[in-house]
Formats: sequence, structure tokens, C-alpha cells
Amino acid sequence: MHTKQTLMAALMAVASVTNAQAQCLTDAQAADMVASYIAKTPAANPENLSDADGACTRGKVNALLAQRLGKVIGYKAGLTNPAVQKRFNTDKPVWGKLYEGMVLENGATVDAAFGARPLYEADMLVRVKSAAINHAKTPMEVLEAVDQIIPFMELPDLMVQAPPKLNGAGVSAINVGARLGVAGAPLAVPAYRGERFVMLKALADMNVSLSDGSGARLGGGKGSDILEHPLNAVVWLAGALAQEGLAMQPGDLISLGSFSPLLPPKAGLVVTATYDGLPGAAPVRVTFK
Repeated sequence: MHTKQTLMAALMAVASVTNAQAQCLTDAQAADMVASYIAKTPAANPENLSDADGACTRGKVNALLAQRLGKVIGYKAGLTNPAVQKRFNTDKPVWGKLYEGMVLENGATVDAAFGARPLYEADMLVRVKSAAINHAKTPMEVLEAVDQIIPFMELPDLMVQAPPKLNGAGVSAINVGARLGVAGAPLAVPAYRGERFVMLKALADMNVSLSDGSGARLGGGKGSDILEHPLNAVVWLAGALAQEGLAMQPGDLISLGSFSPLLPPKAGLVVTATYDGLPGAAPVRVTFK
């Protein structure tokens, strides 16, 4: 009995120390971060965050962003590519919310200084058809619950004073840098199962590349660079949202993550994303001014 009491006391001590070290941003700090986001000026880095602290901070930031940006139109899965995870010293994805006005039409012209720490990357969206997506366990189950695959160039904003110091929890805290993106022409998900298998294979095998106005390659990767299949990002997201009592809704847009390095824009640069090996996928283009 004595041993059990000692163990309980030790656990309580650990719990109190852990709570004392919790670094979820205060309401005032979250408000400062959102004010910096709106002003497009670098925010103070959130530091020493645990995963729980990152999620707690993201919740505060999202509540404030909703007051400024309005309706949530979907979610983004971030850090779904091992190369990008390595950059942020983590081994798992994170998620954020997308708001109305964030998704621009193909061919958009965007200010190169569209954020405090602007970047661009090759990405992809899917549009949710059915709430069954929240129970998807395989890429095929995801495909059966979406009605569009949309080539997409994301324009995230790492928004803090020192982006290299961000870890996974820090990326979560800043709503995964959601700022803008350019969506291409949607591809309809085929009706027949055999055709869906063909699309699934194409999504894994496609070569996604970014090029500049002269055609020079800027970066890229394979479909399978995202969690071995890009639709696995949605499987992961469904589980992560469920843990926080959230769910994807029909009509939501889901950003899958990066097929390329995150690159800085500059005025005068024209970037095109192509999806070789995905039949019917047209290029996505953005011009930075």
C-alpha cells in the first residue's frame, strides 16, 4: 500500500510540474499573434510548446481568426511530407483551418509580400462529398467520400520572427501558416470502382513539379511523398479532428500538404505547378508582383 501511495504522489508531482511548464499562449499572446497575422508583420515565436500546448494555442488563434476572416471552408493537413517534417524537427503531421477568401482562382496575381514570411509550395485539394470521410481508413475510402481532386499551389505564411525555430507544435499553433492558395481546374472522381483504382495509382505515382516562367524547375516530388499516398493525409486528418470533437463536412476543401520544398516568392516570378501522370490535371499558375 505504501508503495502505491508513493507512486501516486510521484505521479501527482510530475503532473504538477508538467502543468507548470505548459506554454499554451495566453489570450493576450494569442490576440497579439492574430493582430500580427492581420498586419502581415512577424509575430513573436511561440516557444517550448508541447503538442498539447500547440493544439491549445491553435484553438485560441482559430477563435480569433474566425472573428476576422469569417467562415471555415475546410482544413489543411501540414507536415505530411517527411522532408518537410525534418525541417521542423518533428515526425508527425499537424492541421489547421482554411477560411473563406483564402482560395484564389488559377492564374491569380499575388503580392510577393502576401504575408510576414511568405512561401509557396505544390499541393493538392480534395472536396468532401460525404461525412463518411470522417471514418475513412484507406485512400480508397477517402476517394469514395470526395467528389473533386483539385491541383493547388498553397501560399502559406510562417508568420513568426524566426521560422527556423518553429517545431511541429509551433507550426500547429500558427494554424499551420494558412494564408492563401491558388486552385486549378477540378478533376471529377470517377463513378466506377475500376476507374477509381486507376486514379488512386495515378495519385501515388504522379510527378508534381514547380517551374518558373522560363520553364526552369524550382522543385517538386512524387505523389507518394505525402504519407506514401496523398489521400492518407485525409485519413490522418479524420483521426486528428475526431480527437478534438471536430469533423469534415460535405463541401469542405482539404489541403493535403506539400509535394515540394517550401520556397520564397519574389516580385516578377511566375510559378507553374504541373501534375505529370495524373490524367486530365491542368497546370496551376500564380504570378507574384
